[in-house]
Parts: sequence; structure tokens; C-alpha cells
Amino acid sequence: MRTDLAYRKTAVQGSSGFGLLIAIFDALAEDLRRAAQAERNNDLERRCLEANHAVQIIGFLEDRLLHGEGGDLATRLRSFYRGLRQGLMQAQINRSPEQLDALMNAVLKIREAWQKADQQRISPRADGLQATMPNPAAFAEATASYGRDDWFA
Repeated sequence: MRTDLAYRKTAVQGSSGFGLLIAIFDALAEDLRRAAQAERNNDLERRCLEANHAVQIIGFLEDRLLHGEGGDLATRLRSFYRGLRQGLMQAQINRSPEQLDALMNAVLKIREAWQKADQQRISPRADGLQATMPNPAAFAEATASYGRDDWFA
């Protein structure tokens, strides 16, 4: 077991729902960071392993959203996850550690929003958290250069 995994498992025991979500976003950001570093090192096998794990986490997060329910926040999260997955695929096609870094930064912004919500013990539907979520149209525009429906990991 990797040391960082053992640390995360210990850190989330007894955590709030937000704490668990923050830990998942931490893992996703770390996968993207390691994938970018592997790309810089021309270690394609490692990049693929990290990217595949990131795709699994994104799928897990998507699966936890209620389909057709959850209001604006759920809609924004679905769009965000879809953009992440597409961006990750395109970053691999382009062999771009910079695109992977940009995706990691987007994940960290959302992680920060969840952390603020946890600190304030606010509902995820509260206006403060929704204001920090990316607008689906803006995120789609920002990721327009990424691939659409092709799947590559």
C-alpha cells in the first residue's frame, strides 16, 4: 500500500461527507499531477496508469450524482466531470503536461469550494458553493479544444 493512500485512509476515518469528498478530490488532483510529471519524464506507462485511475475517480464521482435530480449544482458537476474526462483524454492525445496541470488546477478549485463548504457547514445547494462551481457553458468553452467523445487513457 502506498504511503499517501494509507495517510488518506487514516485522514478520512470519521470525516464528514465533505471530508470524504475532499479526500476524493485530493486523490484526483494527485493522479493528474503524477500523470503530468510522468508525461514530462516521457514515462507513458506511468502516465497511463495515473490517467486511468483519474478516469475511475471521475466515473465514481459521476455515478454518485442523482441522474436527473439535484438541481443546478448537480448539472454543473455533471458538466464539470464530463469536461474533465474529455480534457484528460485530449491531454494524453496531445502529450501535454500543461493540459494535465490545467485540469489539476480546475479540480483543486472545486476541492477548495468543498473545503469552504465543510468549514462553514453549509448545504451543497447554498448559493456560496454554487457560485464557485464552473458554469457549464463557460467550462465547455474553455475545454472546446479538448476531444469530444473519443476515449483514450
